Amino acid sequence: MKTELCETLGIEFPIFAFTHCRDVAAAVSRAGGLGVLGALAFTPEQLEIELSWIDEHCGGKPYGVDVVMPVKTADRDAGIHETRDLAKQLYGMIDQAHWDYADKILADHGVPPLPDDDTGGADMGGGLVGEGVLGWTEASGSPLIDVALGHDIALLASALGPPPKEAIDRAHAQGVQVAALIGRVEQAIRDVQQGVDIVIAQGYEAGGHTGEVATMVLVPDVVDAIAPVPVLAAGGIGSGRQMAAAMALGAQGVWTGSIWLTTTESNTGDIAMEKLLQARSSDTVRSRALTGKPARQLRTAWTEAWEAPGSPGTLPMPLQFILNSKAMRRIQRSANRELTGMPVGQIVSRMNEVRPVKDVVYDMVEEYIETMTRLSAGLQTS
Repeated sequence: MKTELCETLGIEFPIFAFTHCRDVAAAVSRAGGLGVLGALAFTPEQLEIELSWIDEHCGGKPYGVDVVMPVKTADRDAGIHETRDLAKQLYGMIDQAHWDYADKILADHGVPPLPDDDTGGADMGGGLVGEGVLGWTEASGSPLIDVALGHDIALLASALGPPPKEAIDRAHAQGVQVAALIGRVEQAIRDVQQGVDIVIAQGYEAGGHTGEVATMVLVPDVVDAIAPVPVLAAGGIGSGRQMAAAMALGAQGVWTGSIWLTTTESNTGDIAMEKLLQARSSDTVRSRALTGKPARQLRTAWTEAWEAPGSPGTLPMPLQFILNSKAMRRIQRSANRELTGMPVGQIVSRMNEVRPVKDVVYDMVEEYIETMTRLSAGLQTS
């Protein structure tokens, strides 16, 4: 099942695992895939600690880092390109009506305020960056790329747009492959023109930020549009059968995310874990309530409230996430089940038990081989 991309990256299986948990990233790489740590939630100092830990625990196997550099955000529209006073400027863009509405949602569900000493701030080296700002902006995302390229990574991936050209050039100079997630053919063509090496075609079924085209339609369209640039299929993939389907569409591997949330190594909280294990595909919704851009997540009282009559509407990225970030910390402290949610794809219907990462990887590989063998046998006898 090795593809040319496996040879390029030095991995055994073309299974790429996006995760915010360092334990999962390291375990996937040790099992023969490529663990990719999402850098979004970390300050540069925290990311340095996480990557140093992976360096020590991935068994010398390749791994990657995923950053978020949105093409369109409120800070870019306002011409903000530095971390200095970033939080203050972004907080100032949020009107009181939105703060009041977020407080009302929480009050309606009995969620108390945070303690006075819980500020949620983080020092990014250029001033205090408040909660919800980390990684979502050009100014706060660039330092994360610097940290990532300071380690011996095999892949630098970017969501919501390609990394800056300067970062792509630096990555290439260090022998690092660059990947970008896309939801439309036009975006794939744009990213290849920017110098991206690998395009991740992410369908409508995927968790987190995703477009409106389904994986089954998007992948072959992208493969044909940018050949011979390798394509990874993403969205609704969590088994060997689904992986076989993706490869049949022309993908050189699969980009997975949701399935790692219910692994033994993941840091998913107890309430969220319980909800994931019980959820069906229809229990997810593509909503702007999390970040301001359409993102698939568990359907909760929070997502429903932002679609309800009387809602002031969601704010653009990263402003909505600032609102959401403070609210989510209050929700976690109160252990409120109705409001607890997280990004996850429609594959959640198959995430019914907690299993070790190694078992998930090997089960995918075995089922892939069985599927391809069955299909081959069927063709020979027909």
